[in-house]
Amino acid sequence: MAFTSVPRLLSQGADEAGSWIVTAALPGESAVSHRWKADPARAVRALGMGLRALHEALPVQTCPFSWSVEHRLDEVRGRAAAGRLHPDRWHESHWALDVRQALDVLADSPPVDQLVVCHGDACAPNTLLLEDGRLSGHVDLGELGAADRWADLAVATWSTEWNYGPGWDGSLLAAYGVDPDPERIAYYRLLWDLGP
Repeated sequence: MAFTSVPRLLSQGADEAGSWIVTAALPGESAVSHRWKADPARAVRALGMGLRALHEALPVQTCPFSWSVEHRLDEVRGRAAAGRLHPDRWHESHWALDVRQALDVLADSPPVDQLVVCHGDACAPNTLLLEDGRLSGHVDLGELGAADRWADLAVATWSTEWNYGPGWDGSLLAAYGVDPDPERIAYYRLLWDLGP
């Protein structure tokens, strides 16, 4: 990608079994490798700084893809109508909600704080780090699109809990350079949970 470091596409294809891509390797290793799980402070700082760099580098005005609330809610409502939302598979923080209640919560979205091109799956495993703790690049960009930056930040902070343990979300937000926004974090985590 011209604006940030991502793997270069070498080949792609599809058949009756599915689709595939082959990319060139980037240096470094996943932010959830044993090396980085043993040094979560440096890994989380790199995640926050790397996500901020991605959001600042990609030109949102010319992005042809959407990851907006409206776009994602249309997909969620379609899955709900088809009976493909399963509350028993949601994160435990959402177990008190049934499908109707979750859709009601999501119908009242917070206003966009800052429109950026979001990664779409800004979890720690999708960030590659160099040996010195600097960002190498981002992978798994299949959901990339224009959206509020909190759509990525909510998932990125949640990912620190899954991958490094509780208490790292504030460090990621500090490295990104933003104060916590509990309302947007809660909203976008629920929207993520109901996603594909």
